[in-house]
Amino acid sequence: MASYHRTPNSKRETFRRYLEKGSVIESLTSVLVVLYDLQEKPSNPLEFIKQHLGAAGHISTDSEALQQEVTELRQKCAALTEENKELKEKLLQFEPQSENDV
Repeated sequence: MASYHRTPNSKRETFRRYLEKGSVIESLTSVLVVLYDLQEKPSNPLEFIKQHLGAAGHISTDSEALQQEVTELRQKCAALTEENKELKEKLLQFEPQSENDV
């Protein structure tokens, strides 16, 4: 009788290890984390999961790399915008003022 109760658990554990070894659990978790983190949730979450599951093996690494790149590009854009503003202000000092500006 004891082996009967262990069989379902044993099968379940074997299946879980199989999924872990194949990175299935990691892939599903990665896709679900991406879905969870989205500010605007897709109208069809199942379709979102299907679309993103194909690349799920790389989604976590790719997502982190892309997030880092977005952050760096935003910082660079802000710095260039500030530099552009400063250069425009300097340029105005050297441009003669037109009669319309007075």
